Amino acid sequence: MKSQAIRRYRRCLSRSIDFLGFYPRRLVENLVALPRFLRDLSIYRRMCTAGAFRIRLLDLFPILYDRTKPAGSAGGDYYHQDLWAARKIYERRPQKHIDIGSRMDGFIAHLLVFMPVVVIDIRALRSDDARLTFVQDDATQLRSFPDNEVNSLSCLHAAEHFGLGRYSDPIDPQACFLFMNSLQRVLRPAGRLYFSVPIGRERVDFNAHRVFSSATILSAFSQLSLVSYSYVDDAGSLHQNVDPAQTPELEYGCGLFEFTKTGSPSN
Repeated sequence: MKSQAIRRYRRCLSRSIDFLGFYPRRLVENLVALPRFLRDLSIYRRMCTAGAFRIRLLDLFPILYDRTKPAGSAGGDYYHQDLWAARKIYERRPQKHIDIGSRMDGFIAHLLVFMPVVVIDIRALRSDDARLTFVQDDATQLRSFPDNEVNSLSCLHAAEHFGLGRYSDPIDPQACFLFMNSLQRVLRPAGRLYFSVPIGRERVDFNAHRVFSSATILSAFSQLSLVSYSYVDDAGSLHQNVDPAQTPELEYGCGLFEFTKTGSPSN
């Protein structure tokens, strides 16, 4: 418990320093990499003395921290959740899919490869992609959708922000749960809801996000039936098709919930 408290204090200190616009780790990385940059700069200047691609002082754009970084990230919350949901939707191939607040340059981009998508977000979006229909609205109540209307629905890493004001929405501690009720209301019987939120030690990291327990999410979606559950752990690894009760203690993981509504689509 003491070590957990120390980690929380360290995170709080780090966030406070970041808020002030100072990034100590980046500064250290840049200072360590500076001699190599200056050496490379000197070599390039000697090798290229004329033409459009010779070095000009006002065009210098030092990026000193990529040399030791990996090629990318094939793990973590967004990587796994975007592929998890996109694969499931691809397998079912619904005629229409509605998404609320998910990441445009990840999950939505995956879906647009093989189907049109309607996206709802409280923020504005400009897009000239004919396959993308965008609706700017506060999705807490989903008033534009009648009951039992939507056959395929998703919300990935968005519900945790509702009611915190981060994205210009009004402050409401219950907004995320009102939203979950609306998702249940509009889902069509036998339809699918793909839903993800941070899971772990329950809390609100105001105004960034909330963190839920898997039990809280299952309780909030009591009108739906769980089809499958997976989660991403604190290290960014995916654990697929597990019992939610077996989720270990996490600080900031990601729960991936696939729900359906019982009953016939004709009801």
